[in-house]
Amino acid sequence: SVKEDSVIPDRIIEQGTLTTDGARVSVEVRLPWYRALPASCIGRATLTVDGVEVPADSLRWGMNGQTFTFDELVPNTQDWWFPTDSAVLSGDLGLAGDAEHKVEVGLTLYIPYIVIGENEVLHIEERDAKTMTARKAVAA
Repeated sequence: SVKEDSVIPDRIIEQGTLTTDGARVSVEVRLPWYRALPASCIGRATLTVDGVEVPADSLRWGMNGQTFTFDELVPNTQDWWFPTDSAVLSGDLGLAGDAEHKVEVGLTLYIPYIVIGENEVLHIEERDAKTMTARKAVAA
């Protein structure tokens, strides 16, 4: 069985990292697990701001200097997400900067080294919600 303290959902969303350029929003997320996972173990994510869910097909996952669709993560065993690193979850949503917003993130992760059945590994679904002020994205 999994120890209670190995899952840390209240640390998923990095406080103060909500950013908007008016058309897309992004937030930094941390791994709610104590060991690194390959990209292929990031099953899915949801991003909701003020009760409005970002369209799933617009979601992107930024990690290790690259940006991926969730379909691109499935076969990817080269890139790893480490507990010390923030990933960037982003998607299409018009949002005003310099205002407070309630941000919710849901994550589904597969834990490849905990086998729970024939051809099945443990998967965890975690949620976190935080209120923060959106910063305007700075053009690169």
